[in-house]
Amino acid sequence: MRHVLVLDLQDDPEAIAAYRHWHRPGGPPEAVTRAIRAGGVAALDIWQVGDRLVMLMETTPEFDPVANAAREAADPEVQAWEVLMDRFQRRLPFAREGEKWIEAEQIYSLDDQP
Repeated sequence: MRHVLVLDLQDDPEAIAAYRHWHRPGGPPEAVTRAIRAGGVAALDIWQVGDRLVMLMETTPEFDPVANAAREAADPEVQAWEVLMDRFQRRLPFAREGEKWIEAEQIYSLDDQP
């Protein structure tokens, strides 16, 4: 299954550069990468334009976001990463309390067109 999620960064060139640095190959801690893969995520890419991020995620049938959140909340290394990343991230104006990445709704597909 494909998921598209959106989040903004702080509108600050230094914060954006730091966020990009942390996401370079080998940048995220091994525990974070391991948790993503163990959670049923087959592929994950983050794209950036300006201060906007778009995450494209392909998941397996075993993907369970509630179970993943609980497992990640119990992992101190993953939580340390979340705290670090939170310094650079800015919630979308319509995000609910505690919500970071917002899942986008697909409204068009070329495959559906005649």
